[in-house]
Amino acid sequence: MNTHHQLGDWRDNALNFERQINRTVIGQYDAVRHLLIAVFARGHALLEGQVGVGKTTLLRAVAQGLGGDYQRIEGTIDLMPSDLIYYTYLNSEGRPCVDPGPLLKQGDKLSIFFFNEINRARPQVHSLLLRVMAERSVSAFNRDYLMPHVQVFADRNRVEREETFELPAAARDRFMMEISIDTPTENAVLDALMFDPRFHDVDQLISTIATDIVPYYRLNDIAATIQTSIQTRPTLHKYALDLWQASRQPADYGIRLSDVDMTRVLQAGASPRGMSFFLRAAKVRAWLEGRDMLLPEDMHAVFQVTMAHRLFLNPIYAYRKEDLIPALMDGILQAVAAP
Repeated sequence: MNTHHQLGDWRDNALNFERQINRTVIGQYDAVRHLLIAVFARGHALLEGQVGVGKTTLLRAVAQGLGGDYQRIEGTIDLMPSDLIYYTYLNSEGRPCVDPGPLLKQGDKLSIFFFNEINRARPQVHSLLLRVMAERSVSAFNRDYLMPHVQVFADRNRVEREETFELPAAARDRFMMEISIDTPTENAVLDALMFDPRFHDVDQLISTIATDIVPYYRLNDIAATIQTSIQTRPTLHKYALDLWQASRQPADYGIRLSDVDMTRVLQAGASPRGMSFFLRAAKVRAWLEGRDMLLPEDMHAVFQVTMAHRLFLNPIYAYRKEDLIPALMDGILQAVAAP
């Protein structure tokens, strides 16, 4: 079977996967699509949202469809890096024992690793997670353990800020996306979540998703094939470069925001790695839309979700982040002419 037919079959599987997730976690269509893009672009993702909106259910649903193993850990102020690697206890005979922790328990079958409330964990823990994200490996017991298929998803609690640590720039830049998961607004969806018993038993709900729809152990090869198969034009290269420059020097592109000195608004814009993630995600979006050519609309569809968390405001504007970053993203897309 040639590459074109293979990608067509995998696209059908991916869209079937998306439909099944949308029947499990209802009212989150944009978040599900972005998560699917992250899976096929092999990128880690931050999940931003209030408590109880379905982040854990969503990730368990993804792990079920991939057929890989799922692990979750809760960020706490006293969590140490070693807690991710091993834990110690006394057995029934009173002897000390050491067992693998959440990162090592499933070995190379680990597919989804969910770090809940990552901003509650210490910077030392963030550092360990950076290696896992960058190298998909961890050192323990005088050897390296490989996790070739793992994707890291982390959640930051919007509500409670006490005893939290802001993620450093290096950690945020390792995440391909920051995906917003908000409370649904449609009355029909809210009614179903409250009154339909199907959504009250999460374990039963997850079990309705077919296992191994998209085998986790094939994703790395599929992702590489997608990236080499989606074609780009020189005009799109110039367009991507202009978007990048505008995210670094918005004043040079005539972008204006109310009561903001545009020459001082940013400490830093997107990194080269960030732009690589942006284009990887855009290519996956083109593939999911059934095309083998990248279009500006693919870039627009993933621009906010892959770029917003990479823009760092100067401290004098940081308190307006929730308003300024979305406005700046929109301003960039409007100021830079698409080919």
